[in-house]
Order: sequence, then C-alpha cells, then structure tokens
Amino acid sequence: MKDAEAVRHRLDAVDYLVDDGMAMALFLALRLGRPLLLEGEPGVGKTAAAKALARALETPLIRLQCYEGLTAGEALYEWNYQRQLLAIRLAEAHHTRLTDADLFSAEYLQERPILRAVRHSGPVPPVLLIDEIDRADDEFEALLFEFLGEAGITIPELGTFTARTPPVVVLTSNRSRELHDALRRRCLYHWIDFPEPARAVEIVRRAVPGATEPLIQTAVQFIGGVRHRELEKAPGMAETIDWVGALSVLGVTDLAADGVVQTIGTIAKTPDDRAVVAAALGAYQESPP
Repeated sequence: MKDAEAVRHRLDAVDYLVDDGMAMALFLALRLGRPLLLEGEPGVGKTAAAKALARALETPLIRLQCYEGLTAGEALYEWNYQRQLLAIRLAEAHHTRLTDADLFSAEYLQERPILRAVRHSGPVPPVLLIDEIDRADDEFEALLFEFLGEAGITIPELGTFTARTPPVVVLTSNRSRELHDALRRRCLYHWIDFPEPARAVEIVRRAVPGATEPLIQTAVQFIGGVRHRELEKAPGMAETIDWVGALSVLGVTDLAADGVVQTIGTIAKTPDDRAVVAAALGAYQESPP
C-alpha cells in the first residue's frame, strides 16, 4: 500500500472504516515494519482492526489472547515432552542412548503463536494480533522485548529464529494497567476514540444492513449521549451494533416503541449501568429530540 489513503480504501473494501489518524498509523506500521500498539475504550474496534488488516492484506491472522498467568510455553514455543519421552523409551528398548541434542531438536518443537508468526513461510507476512496485552503480567511483557525489537525469538537449545519478513504485529490494550515503557518504545502507538457520529452511522449501516435508516440514526445518537453519563462501561461500537441488530430482528424502527427497554442488555452490562441506560431511554421516549 503506497500511502495512508490506500490503506483506508483497502480497509473500506472489507467493511472496516478508519479515520485519518488510524489510516496513517497502520500505513506507518506496514511501511516501517514496526509493531503497532492500539489503545482505547473496550468496543472501539481495536481487535477488529487487526482482523480487517489481515483480510485486506489477504494474509493469515495469528491471534494470541493474553490473560493473567500467560507463559512463554503458551505464547512462544514449547517442547513436546510426550514425544520426547516416547523417543527415550524407544531408544532404551533398542539399547541406544539419546543426547540432549537429539531430544531438543526442531522435530520436538511445538510452535505457539509468536514463533508461528516468526517462522511463517508464505508470500505475505501474517498479521499477529497480541490481544489485550494489559491482561498479561509484567513478566510476560519482558518476554516480548526481543521479538518486538528484532522480529526474532531465541531458543537456548536451537539458537535464534528471525523472521525473513517481519510479521505485521498489532497489540491491543484497554489500559486496565500501565504497560512497561520498554514495550511502548518498541511500538508505534495510536489511541482509538469512539467514532464521530457520521462514521458510526456508516459502521452500523454496514454491520446491520437490515436496519432502517431512522433506527440507525437515532440509536447512534442515543448511544453517543449515554456515553456521557456515569457508567461503569460505556457502550462501544460493538454494543451499538448488537443493539441495532436486536431491534432490527424485533422489527423495531423507533426507539419510542414498546419493548425497547427490554433490549438494553445488549448495551448495559451491569445492574447499575442498566438502571442508568433505562432512565435515559425513558427520558428519551418521553421527550424525543
């Protein structure tokens, strides 16, 4: 892709709409071969960005979902201990002896997402999504430094594997904790805001093609207003799409219709948030804009 506008068009073709800042961030990540750290509120499309980029590039998406306690064996590589044990028993049965070099060879190496991305041999490098890195531990962040800086992994028994072409690496964070400065230095950075109303309407329009235009417009407007209230979790685009989809399935074309309040579980995910959203919806129905 020759420039940020080309990135925008390619993503638009797979129904992922970006603003100028996001298009430029993705373009620079591709052109410079640098990892891209995306932060923003839950539901603004961080994970979807990596998925859309893989579709636009027509390359595999390799996903690593982070969580507390994630280890190198689950993210980088692991040895196939069962096969190693079987090899030892077979060697004993034939009265031969295996050395460490015999057991710790590529034959017994199990690729996990990051090593799989490094060793990818296709014509186009894969997109590696390291999703919700803020959920992992500080120790796991340190494991990523070599890979993020050099697109390589060192396996003590085999040496260093370096990607022929660096994978396209996208990290996402909901800022549930602060990330280490050393990780941030190795990445380009972009903060994703909630989309402006016109782009939000177009996103919903494409995601829920069966919804009526008035419903899409009023739902996006209502969600935009609700986000300014005291909520534990402000509804993002994912929740907006779910809500409009639910209303469309029910044949609702107007937020003033009976039964709309029964669908707010698609946008309010705690009892307190449900009460706030229900009150806002009641006020909207009494005095629509």
